[in-house]
Amino acid sequence: MDKLLTIIIVVSAVFFMYNKVKFWRTEESLLKKIYQTKSTLTLGFFLTAFGANLFIFPRSTIDFVVGIIFAILGLANVIFGYRASRHYMGQLDN
Repeated sequence: MDKLLTIIIVVSAVFFMYNKVKFWRTEESLLKKIYQTKSTLTLGFFLTAFGANLFIFPRSTIDFVVGIIFAILGLANVIFGYRASRHYMGQLDN
């Protein structure tokens, strides 16, 4: 389980950086918003996996508390990023 969370953390960090670079290089505003929401989504996966890693394998009470906070913030980013991504992808189809 620890290796799976580590893989998710690394992969989501790479996708976050990829989407941020695409966001900075894109000129069209709708595509910028789409890349921004994708980076928010991947940041949410990163925070959720990092938080889960901390509160599943805690070294102290502080790790447990910080892990729960990161997991909650990560889930919020995933939910809002997914909703925004659906919204902007719907605009792209029109």
